[in-house]
Amino acid sequence: MITPNPNLQVLQNKINLPKKELLLEIELNGKMKFEHLMHMIYNQLGICHRVLSANVEYVNGYSFGSVQLYINVNSEDYQQLEFYLNKNKLLSTTVEYVCRKYS
Repeated sequence: MITPNPNLQVLQNKINLPKKELLLEIELNGKMKFEHLMHMIYNQLGICHRVLSANVEYVNGYSFGSVQLYINVNSEDYQQLEFYLNKNKLLSTTVEYVCRKYS
C-alpha cells in the first residue's frame, strides 16, 4: 500500500501561498556572525535573498553593522524569519517593496 508523503502535502500548500517582495534591514549587534546569519536564512529557513547593501565591521570575531536584504516570501516563511531574528535579539525593519509598472 502506498501512503502519501506528508512533507509533499506541506510543500504543495506552501507553493500556493501568495508571496510578497520585502526589503529587510537587520542590525548586527555582535551576537551573531554575518556569515552565520546568511547561512541560516538561506539553508535552514529556505529563504532566497539578495544582499542590497552591507556595512559590516568585525571586532574580535563579532559582526557589527547593518545589512539590507531583498526577499520574496510568503507570510508563513516571513513569520519564521521574524521569530528567528527576535529569538537571537537582532533588530530588523521591514518595508514592502512595490514596483510601479508604466504602460
